[in-house]
Amino acid sequence: MQDFIKIHSEDNVAVALKPLAAGTFIETGDTAVTLLEDIPQGHKFALTDIPAGSSVMKYGCAIGAAKENIAAGAWIHTHNLKTGLGDLLTYSYDKQDISLAKTDDRTFMGYRRPDGKVGVRNEIWIIPTVGCVNKIASAIERASQKYITGSIDEVAAFPHPYGCSQMGDDQEYTRTILADLINHPNAGGVLVLGLGCENSNVQELKRYIGEYDERRVKFLVAQESEDEMEDSMALIEELAEYAGTFHREPISCSELIIGMKCGGSDGLSGITANPTVGAFSDMLVSKGGTTILTEVPEMFGAETLLMNRCKDEETFEKTVELINDFKNYFTSHNQTIYENPSPGNKKGGISTLEDKSLGCVQKSGSAEVVDVLKYGEPVQTKGLNLLSAPGNDLVASTALAASGAHIVLFTTGRGTPFACPVPTMKIATNTALSEKKNNWIDFNCGVLVEGTDMDTLKNQFFDFVIEVASGKKVKSEEAGFHDMAIFKRGVTL
Repeated sequence: MQDFIKIHSEDNVAVALKPLAAGTFIETGDTAVTLLEDIPQGHKFALTDIPAGSSVMKYGCAIGAAKENIAAGAWIHTHNLKTGLGDLLTYSYDKQDISLAKTDDRTFMGYRRPDGKVGVRNEIWIIPTVGCVNKIASAIERASQKYITGSIDEVAAFPHPYGCSQMGDDQEYTRTILADLINHPNAGGVLVLGLGCENSNVQELKRYIGEYDERRVKFLVAQESEDEMEDSMALIEELAEYAGTFHREPISCSELIIGMKCGGSDGLSGITANPTVGAFSDMLVSKGGTTILTEVPEMFGAETLLMNRCKDEETFEKTVELINDFKNYFTSHNQTIYENPSPGNKKGGISTLEDKSLGCVQKSGSAEVVDVLKYGEPVQTKGLNLLSAPGNDLVASTALAASGAHIVLFTTGRGTPFACPVPTMKIATNTALSEKKNNWIDFNCGVLVEGTDMDTLKNQFFDFVIEVASGKKVKSEEAGFHDMAIFKRGVTL
């Protein structure tokens, strides 16, 4: 295993890939330093003297400025590094010429729906219109496990606390996300469970759902039913009969839509797991497939790298709007835009939001940005898309699923057990996490600094994603976890 890594030739820091003791002699290229203090795994140390106020460089970009004079060999973290981020910026479009060669197609075993859409799971979903019927939805889920036979992969309820007492964007977000999930092709059958008096009632929600197959989507309003459990179970039986007619068949991976997210990041996220996901994204896009990158606040400080990869001026302007809309969201609530790295992030070696963001956008690979999606907007264009959603793990992952992602790739340096409505694959940044939390982690990218090269790892990872798309359950699915969360921005009545 390597002891440290200097990521970019212009960097004036390196990252410890394992704990390094004070007095360790470090040599890279023409630079040699002796560590002045212990450096934890994932943390940075100075390769040269850095005067106070000067830029600290990582990934070839500034991740902040030195608060004080930093000596070569010193530990660099929150105590001596401050963010350089401010509020709204003026951006210019400096388009990069991007050439991503087409590569041979691959197939996975998926489900073809009558409307032409494709699913990687054939599940029955129970979706409440309002939190008041959450417990009924969960009771229906428990009573319906007997229908997991043949080609039916799962029966799952998605409780949430919304659907009533909401105003403005909040109400629109709830209706949009619920409708997106009802229309998601991973569900072979859907029971929409309403109460009857809520704002987002069944009749209102139907306006957002649009045309639907009456064999695939059933509705029940609890206040109109004498025995909602009995009536619901009768509908579930009908849905199971219909969903059971679908079977896996070979489908081109050009029809795969993959969401990309990170959480519980550490100092190795931008070195191992996120670049591997980025390499995967490039591979899938080169085969005609689609990827979606979100968590906008974790683009702050790295947004120009994405803007300059936009396919045209219109997409660039949409990306500027994406960034500034979120900055305005922060400032309208009297919050600073750069107080992002969590305690876990900092413990793992991330010092500023720029540090976090530059690692985060590694998941986007090198493909051009073809479109920018509003929150809840379904993906329309094949290739790399950006999606408006916050950094919160559950909210952002649900947003990816709602926009059409069949699977969410979730990189993590700390570990997390959660799931979203679609298979949520946990990808470790370091081997220690993969070994410690084997019940959470699906794939280990820590081997990238232990002798495995990127070409080998990205191909192994692509194969693994194809396996999951073809029916292999990820750890959270094996545990029976199904979560969803909706973005809340406004007033609750």
